[in-house]
Amino acid sequence: MKLAILSRGPNCYSTQRLKEAAVSRGHSVRVLDTLRFSIDLRKGEPDLYYRSKHLSDYDAIVPRIGASITYFGTAVVRQFEQMDVFTTSASAGISNSRDKLRCLQILSRHQIGIPATTFVRERKDILPAIERVGGVPIVVKLLEGTQGVGVILAETVQSAEAIIQTLQSTKQNVLIQRFVSESRGRDIRAFVVGDRVVAAMRRTAQGQEFRSNVHRGAIAERVILDETYCETAVRCAQIMGLRVAGVDMLETKEGPQVMEVNSSPGLEGIENCTQLDIAGAIVDYVAAQVDFPEIDLRQRLTVSRGYGVTEIHIPAGSKFIGQTIDESGLPELDINVLTLYRGTTVIPNPRLKRTLEPEDRLLCFGKMEVMRSMVPERNRRKRSPKVKVLSTDVPTHETTP
Repeated sequence: MKLAILSRGPNCYSTQRLKEAAVSRGHSVRVLDTLRFSIDLRKGEPDLYYRSKHLSDYDAIVPRIGASITYFGTAVVRQFEQMDVFTTSASAGISNSRDKLRCLQILSRHQIGIPATTFVRERKDILPAIERVGGVPIVVKLLEGTQGVGVILAETVQSAEAIIQTLQSTKQNVLIQRFVSESRGRDIRAFVVGDRVVAAMRRTAQGQEFRSNVHRGAIAERVILDETYCETAVRCAQIMGLRVAGVDMLETKEGPQVMEVNSSPGLEGIENCTQLDIAGAIVDYVAAQVDFPEIDLRQRLTVSRGYGVTEIHIPAGSKFIGQTIDESGLPELDINVLTLYRGTTVIPNPRLKRTLEPEDRLLCFGKMEVMRSMVPERNRRKRSPKVKVLSTDVPTHETTP
């Protein structure tokens, strides 16, 4: 495999570890400065130049895009995508995760726990917004802060209002977020690679510091996450379009509360804490994808106009309950059931004699017009979140697992 690591810091720990892991496994690897690329656009020929020379072919890239170069960095990653080069982080995923508001907006429509959050611009809306998230204390966050920078705890209404007004007066966009008291100074970083959590650590702030970032002196300890936390972390990464991600969660009485999804998670803190070869896990995953790539249905189905993939929910009281897939009439309507989801069980390519039960979810391929007609009118008006359509007629930029 020929691998490129996009990084402005060739000597930083994460970049060096990824390079070492690739070399030790016999792969060809090169660290490329993200800002040294030139993006060439011609009809049918997306191309890249590096240091003014035509870029040779690569099988995959691992983007390490810093916050200061998000726009150009995601443009370079997007160009690699147009050239059918595998990437561990989709360009849209990097952009979406980098903006805290956009990230939480995307996660909020899924069954993902997040702290109550609000975003306002008018001064008169500040006090009502504070009340809506549960009152003080609150956490005030800059939308694009990193490593704990731009995260402030406001203990009183007066200090909260003053902080928000001051930041807004300097043209800063800020979030107002509920302070989760039971997790004060402590959070979980889950490191996701592909469809699993390969490592996790609990970070605990020291002294009066409430921010649990390792860069701010927090102490990290290895932790084994239960299924709920692992599933939440993996789903967040998949929803955001990231195959490698660091998912930060708070431990609460209601379960995991996702704070942030990081598209370029650092390796030093979590590798030193867990003593696991996370860089090796990333390289092994990339190599497996290069050898046996996943199919992006959004691209493949564009040749079949009018056909698409959708998830059909079987609610309690449905006429399909107790019927087999064959008896439901789906095959006669030219609707193929690809996967049946029953609770936490995944049944690929279910048999036609499989009996349907309440709350089953069927991942189906067929004519979109026919499948849309199966969604009850009331659900269509409410845009039920239990039916997600991946159409071939309209480009889709966000998918769910």
